[in-house]
Amino acid sequence: MSTAPPPARPVPPVSSVLIDDIGALVTNDTALGAGDLGEVAGAALVVESGRVAWCGPRSRAPAADVRVDAAGRCVMPGFVDSHSHIVFAGDRSREFGDRMSGRPYEAGGIRTTVAATRDASDAELLGNATRLLREARAQGTTTLEVKSGYGLSVADEERCLRAAARLTGEVTFLGAHVVPPEYEDDPDGYVDLVAGAMLEACAPHARWVDVFCERGAFDEEQARRVLRAGRDRGLLPRVHGNQLGRGPGVRLAVQEGAASVDHCTHLEDADVAALADSAAEGPATVATLLPGVDFSTRQPYPDARALLDAGARVALASDCNPGSCFTSSMALCIALAVREMRMTPEEAVRAATAGGAEALRRDDVGRLSVGARADIVLLEAPNPVYLAYRPGVPQVAAVWKDGELVAGRP
Repeated sequence: MSTAPPPARPVPPVSSVLIDDIGALVTNDTALGAGDLGEVAGAALVVESGRVAWCGPRSRAPAADVRVDAAGRCVMPGFVDSHSHIVFAGDRSREFGDRMSGRPYEAGGIRTTVAATRDASDAELLGNATRLLREARAQGTTTLEVKSGYGLSVADEERCLRAAARLTGEVTFLGAHVVPPEYEDDPDGYVDLVAGAMLEACAPHARWVDVFCERGAFDEEQARRVLRAGRDRGLLPRVHGNQLGRGPGVRLAVQEGAASVDHCTHLEDADVAALADSAAEGPATVATLLPGVDFSTRQPYPDARALLDAGARVALASDCNPGSCFTSSMALCIALAVREMRMTPEEAVRAATAGGAEALRRDDVGRLSVGARADIVLLEAPNPVYLAYRPGVPQVAAVWKDGELVAGRP
């Protein structure tokens, strides 16, 4: 007589998941719930095929294949970090220490990372970026924009973008980060290279083109040329501007229809008005604020209150990079925005989710309403205010990306 075990029964695939007993559900859809966050108390959410299929009061929740108990905790959209520089090599901790001892930050420090990045192998660049992506994801970031900008040669910019494209669909060509040493005496010649052979090689791997329009980097005419060359090759524009002082960055971004202008630390009234007008007329040029940079460089913080009160669109992002802000924590950025930039907790949470989505011109992330991607964060907290209320304390219990659990546990 055979003693073989009976064949295993096939396990039916899971087609739907119910996240139940949610204390506070942040939808970012004001039609669904209270306040600017569209918050629903005593809620539930159903995920099917990587998308939100239903959300609302738990008493009305439909059945699903699997139930996840939120146990009264807060559920919110994953963070949308629309500004990072995680493809790099080398270490600049000594530079940070010097800066904290009184040396001011200057854009030229980027060249230190350029030298290390050029010396690194493709595997080293991808490995470091993968580690940082994993770190960000564990902290609730489900959409991450990644820039080049530490290669500054045709070959090195292209390989940095190839690495970035293996990690995210939001890839930005930033050949115009600073002028590399070999072009120090010929910055216009470097712009020729960026707008020509470098862009030709890099455009197939990117969605966006960016430029650092700032003293020590590129002036308005040079920056405009790069943005327009990128647009001619199908890339959408973004701008680094007004970080180190007043300048043309915001004006350039609005005139060129950029999706965002990032930093915005030093603004004139005309800059605020231009950003507000772009929001009213649409599509908005989003003011992406990077408080981690100002924390790490002891620079003034942007006046988020003036931007919001004027009607401008505002996003928060990490600017994770090895020089001026080596953090991947969007929760830290929220806490800084509330404490130092006079944003309310609700405004800061929205800016770190829906605001980042708008800065990337995405409508499928940054919200948890029907049809959105199921990019979900379960907080170890009853409401989203805890992200600012308990700074420095881990608040993320679990993270889902496209409906798949990718970090933590419920």
